[in-house]
Amino acid sequence: MINKLVNKIRQTQAPVVVGLDPMMSYIPEHITKKAFAEFGETLEGAAEAVWQYNKGIVDATYDLIPAVKPQIAMYEQFGIPGLAAFQKTVQYCKEKDLVVIGDVKRGDIGSTSAAYAAAHLGKVSVGSQLHTAFDEDFATVNPYLGSDGVKPFIEVCRQENKGIFVLVKTSNPSSGEFQDKVVDGKPLYEWVGKMVDEWSREHIGEEYSYVGAVVGATYPEMGKVLREIMPKSYILVPGYGAQGGSAEGLKPYFNKDGLGAIVNSSRGIICAYKQEQYAEFGEQNYADASRQAVLDMIEDINSIF
Repeated sequence: MINKLVNKIRQTQAPVVVGLDPMMSYIPEHITKKAFAEFGETLEGAAEAVWQYNKGIVDATYDLIPAVKPQIAMYEQFGIPGLAAFQKTVQYCKEKDLVVIGDVKRGDIGSTSAAYAAAHLGKVSVGSQLHTAFDEDFATVNPYLGSDGVKPFIEVCRQENKGIFVLVKTSNPSSGEFQDKVVDGKPLYEWVGKMVDEWSREHIGEEYSYVGAVVGATYPEMGKVLREIMPKSYILVPGYGAQGGSAEGLKPYFNKDGLGAIVNSSRGIICAYKQEQYAEFGEQNYADASRQAVLDMIEDINSIF
């Protein structure tokens, strides 16, 4: 799957991923009114609104981008109907030939990680049959429990030709409380980066590993160091735009071949119609505003090369 991601980035000339992280406050009124008229102000109504909102954005942007990244918590908050909307979103994006990065941040003891990996990337055995559950192409993984929490994902990736992005240095303001602590002369995120590099060599695609890393756009100096530590890992870069990361600060995340990183934007794309520069589109044309925001992001990021 890393080969497909790299090829689609080349084809679209867009090293970007759209974060499908819906909140009810983001969804235009005409969508929620229709969903509530059919299902009431219920979890089912909320899930229907989320699904229709996502579908509009995907329909407007799928030809411009290589990948999407739905954040599962935004769906889980609506219970089982929300998870159904997550699954429907994943399936629809794959029908549009988009690479789907499930932002699930899983990681636990070995047997539990194996179950998470089966749910999101692999297959589960039911009697004599094998079934897929959510079936994303990549998943984000928390390495805090160590190798036995990560290697079950790598094993499923090897079986299914899928991939993971391991949290190394995240973009949130308090990430340094743990990730920046110095251990044996180096910050913890560098030690995690070294482990990712070791894991990455266990499952290599044509150019890059199926084992990637998450490194926030808000820390470009750290990104530069981690790029050198993990030369074969693709870096998923959150924090662009709404969280303060700039295009100019993204240079260190890319390799000399112009590859090696994919930059996420969530609110900046899916809530574009709420921004002053896209206000002319209005709520009814929210998806067109998202398309323009994608075009602007691609131009902005490509300007650094």
